[in-house]
Amino acid sequence: MATTVFHQQILELRGGRVVVDGEPPRVVTVGSDPVVVGRDPSCQLVVNDSGVSAMHAELVATPRGVRLRDLGSKNGTWVGDLRVMEAYLGDATSFWIARTELQFEPGKPEKVGLPDLDRFGPLWGKSAPMLDLFRRLQKAAATDLTVLVQGETGVGKELVAQAVHQASARKGGPFVVVDCGAIAPTLAEATLFGHEKGAFTGAMTARESPFVEASGGTLFIDELGELPIDVQPKLLRALAERRVKRVGSNTYQPFDARIVAATRRDLEGAVNAGTFRSDLYFRLAQVRAFAPPLRQRLDDLPGLIRHMLEQMGHKSAWRRVSRSTLDRLLRYDWPGNVRELRNAVAVALALADDKEPLDIAAALGLKAGKPRGTIVEATANRGYHDAKREALQQFERAYFAQLAEATGGNVAEISRRTGLQRTHVRRYLRLHGLREPKG
Repeated sequence: MATTVFHQQILELRGGRVVVDGEPPRVVTVGSDPVVVGRDPSCQLVVNDSGVSAMHAELVATPRGVRLRDLGSKNGTWVGDLRVMEAYLGDATSFWIARTELQFEPGKPEKVGLPDLDRFGPLWGKSAPMLDLFRRLQKAAATDLTVLVQGETGVGKELVAQAVHQASARKGGPFVVVDCGAIAPTLAEATLFGHEKGAFTGAMTARESPFVEASGGTLFIDELGELPIDVQPKLLRALAERRVKRVGSNTYQPFDARIVAATRRDLEGAVNAGTFRSDLYFRLAQVRAFAPPLRQRLDDLPGLIRHMLEQMGHKSAWRRVSRSTLDRLLRYDWPGNVRELRNAVAVALALADDKEPLDIAAALGLKAGKPRGTIVEATANRGYHDAKREALQQFERAYFAQLAEATGGNVAEISRRTGLQRTHVRRYLRLHGLREPKG
């Protein structure tokens, strides 16, 4: 792997501290690692207010200031009279969670050196969000801490896990994957912990636990948010005791595996809703890594295409990608993220002759001059208010149609992405006929 050289790029983070009045007052410093505020005793800032949710809000330093994000709380996060899903705090101010007031005090900007890399294991990127991810993964890989990878579908969360494994002292060991999203709920325990022959109907042979199979290496638990609630305490015990018991057995087997978990779900919201255990969340989130969506790293798009073409054995095909094709791709919002881009590159390669232009945009159905999701311009002879109303309706429908497609109609996920309350999301979906009304 390439040698890390710091200071080529500098990320200036604007953090500060948060104070809760009391005797004595409680103070927490907000830096590059997220600070979770809530009633759960494992939160970095615990607020004992009955109206505060288990995991109420999150604070983290960014170049824009401290990002305050509500975590799907019941009673909301408020700045003045405004209930916010996400806000940036730059100046000294106060905000409220339920009935508790918290004071934010800005600190001196912190300069963070980004690594001089364009790849980290199987990951590629030169944008600031990716280099910051590389920095975080480098630090995590040198430890045996559990890592929780969060991000939308298609951002490459398994590649993040592979990158951690390959950069760790365990790289010579196995990399074992368990996909909770592909497990029938009734088989979740047997799939995670193994089973003896005859332990249940259909158990024709014994099966080893993936935890034991991954000993000496890394176990990647994908789609963690799909794990049934009744299996979660058993996973927590396995992680705490570093041993597992197969279904149908009375004997425990020790394991020595690094754990990396990933989810596209809003786990913090699931904790507040009671569908995911907070103690399991904090056990797995010793290090949190956010894989950014492609729309937040569009500077990487040309380089990603070249990287993919090289991986596919068509390095010279880059010369056949026109400027107009790139312009259309840069105006697209990429609901399927890097996975969607890779599929489009593969389709374009398959359909074009060796000497033809490589029109990746056409493989996505993007017509020249009218990228998908763009509002059609109103004609000049229309009244202003009518044209504005029609354009707004077109925008809303296109916007929520793409979100509904990307999330499978998951209202909670759409709420997280848009910053809108779930009731408002449901209203927009019904208004534009994007969801069958109930009743």
